[in-house]
Amino acid sequence: MVSTVSEGVKVSVETFYQPDYSNPLAGEFMFAYRITIENNNPFPIKLLRRHWHIFDSNGTYREVEGEGVVGVQPGLQPEERYQYVSGCNLRTEMGKMHGTYQMENQHSKETFDVAIPVFEMMVPFKMN
Repeated sequence: MVSTVSEGVKVSVETFYQPDYSNPLAGEFMFAYRITIENNNPFPIKLLRRHWHIFDSNGTYREVEGEGVVGVQPGLQPEERYQYVSGCNLRTEMGKMHGTYQMENQHSKETFDVAIPVFEMMVPFKMN
């Protein structure tokens, strides 16, 4: 698991290879990731948008951005956590992702960016 804290928000990421949804012979590797967001600020926040940078080990780069995460824009009170699971497909056996969440301070209505740490996705047999 990797974690980072920025703007008073802790973001932790765990990754999992999904062999049942992958087809290595066709160059399709599916990974799931579990993200935990913890609001350590004294004010409530709301996650408005996400922006991902996705890298395959063959040099392919993609950006994905949009509203919320997994179809919701969760709000977090001080000291509250939110957790979700999503996925990413790669064309190679390993890659990495990182990004930002755009958050809103629910008291002041000001927006700010929170870092999502770099995390690696790797097929288990490649780790030997």
